[in-house]
Amino acid sequence: MRVALVTETFLPKVDGIVTRLCQTVRHLQELGDQVLVISPAGGIKEYCGAQVHGVTGFPLPLYPELKLALPRPSIQTAIEAFQPDLIHVVNPAVLGLSGVWAAKTLNLPLVASYHTHLPQYLQYYGLSSLEGVLWQLLRLVHNQAQLNLCTSTAMIAALDRHHIDHLALWQRGVDVELFHPSKADPAMREHLSQGHLDSPLLLYVGRLSAEKEIEQIKPVLAAIPNARLALVGGGPHEAELRKYFADSPTFFAGYLTGEPLAQAFAVADAFVFPSRTETLGLVLLEAMAAGCPVVAARSGGIPDIVQDGVNGYLFEPTDPAGAMTATQKLLAQPSEKEALRQNARYEAERWSWQAATQQLQSYYQAVLRAYPAPVPIAS
Repeated sequence: MRVALVTETFLPKVDGIVTRLCQTVRHLQELGDQVLVISPAGGIKEYCGAQVHGVTGFPLPLYPELKLALPRPSIQTAIEAFQPDLIHVVNPAVLGLSGVWAAKTLNLPLVASYHTHLPQYLQYYGLSSLEGVLWQLLRLVHNQAQLNLCTSTAMIAALDRHHIDHLALWQRGVDVELFHPSKADPAMREHLSQGHLDSPLLLYVGRLSAEKEIEQIKPVLAAIPNARLALVGGGPHEAELRKYFADSPTFFAGYLTGEPLAQAFAVADAFVFPSRTETLGLVLLEAMAAGCPVVAARSGGIPDIVQDGVNGYLFEPTDPAGAMTATQKLLAQPSEKEALRQNARYEAERWSWQAATQQLQSYYQAVLRAYPAPVPIAS
């Protein structure tokens, strides 16, 4: 099978979507499929045997780390030369429209996947008035596809409420060999805690952006005696966060990937995640695989992963003291904390990237069999 994957983001950017795409491309290639990746240019021409066609872009004004690449004729030319069996557009917004157009003009099946809950993001950038218009645009684009994949049941429900059709669940995945409790390294704990090895260490990993609501972690930090906080990642909100946390024992660790990231998860005492906009929250699965107990908002796709009191703690995002109370409870009960760590690891072990990619492959095959009709898959 030959798959043209058109995505708004890819390497060298670091985020959960890119992690999923990299694992997907790698496993599809290993399963014998051929993949063409079309993405904003990042200096990468090939990944795991897949050709990467980079499209020149420019930094997004509200999020300079994200490149915006516009559709252009060279994309259609690249797709035609590749001769795909189907096209998969990932978070189709701007560049993805070229994939939608190519599918229509070349008479090819179209799969779309939804990874970023953009309508919820608008409120954090003063653009709430555009939410209705954005849903109309999303509906117009996604309903061109024979199949729309979501990464959590909450996102299936959200898209269904807004009359986006042909929905199915693309199961989660995590690298349970990379993210493992055995990766705990005292040197990493010393680094993240800035030399305070015996202090409770709270961890956040992800974009440093307004919609992540990272400010909510500060009162949690203040409520736990001698606690330290490490923020791993970067993003457009970093300068504001540095000012906000300046009077607290907070360390901005920058981006970590691979082994260093696995070590960070494994040495932390709690992973605190206040975001309400997650379609899934891949970092939660990575933390759980590393045996790091999680405290997260009961919102979006997070309850698909975290069972309150079983493999982590959930708090109501509207409760100002929710994250603080849950984290205090976690750290105050060592025996329960250990049970949560073990259960978190057990949960993560259920989800491999190979299984997620095999499921995707079966979706592709179903689309090819049914085309031009949509795929009647129950979510």
